[in-house]
Amino acid sequence: MTYMSQEGYDKMIAELQRLESVERPKASAAIAEARDKGDLSENSEYDAAKEAQGHLEDKINRLKMAIAEAKIIDTSRLTADVVQILCTVEMTNLATKAHMKYTIVSENEANLREGKISIQTPIAQGLLNKKVGDEVEIQIPRGTIRLRIDNISI
Repeated sequence: MTYMSQEGYDKMIAELQRLESVERPKASAAIAEARDKGDLSENSEYDAAKEAQGHLEDKINRLKMAIAEAKIIDTSRLTADVVQILCTVEMTNLATKAHMKYTIVSENEANLREGKISIQTPIAQGLLNKKVGDEVEIQIPRGTIRLRIDNISI
């Protein structure tokens, strides 16, 4: 089971619909076009089109499985007392004094450009269940960082 926001769930549904209604017909058309070009045993275009279709179907199946396992979190029941999934956490790196702001989301919703980090990341794991004012040491691939939680919001 994967916990996620309604927004993340809606994006996955939209992506699945796009793949099934737009990309799948394109893949079928590419195979048909390549098939029309003659001998299939020596037709690299046909092989490439079949391989692309296989990747597309795999992606569709993974998306369907993620949707089936999704559990939408009722954000009205969340509190900003402690860090948890779907919380936005503002923090300060105590070594560099750099300020950071991340929203903790499911693996499927993570997007660093949007400031959304997966709950599976070391930083998110280190922040879970902590409160405003807490200082935490988190082991990351580059070493250990010390963070102070400045604000938690939903």
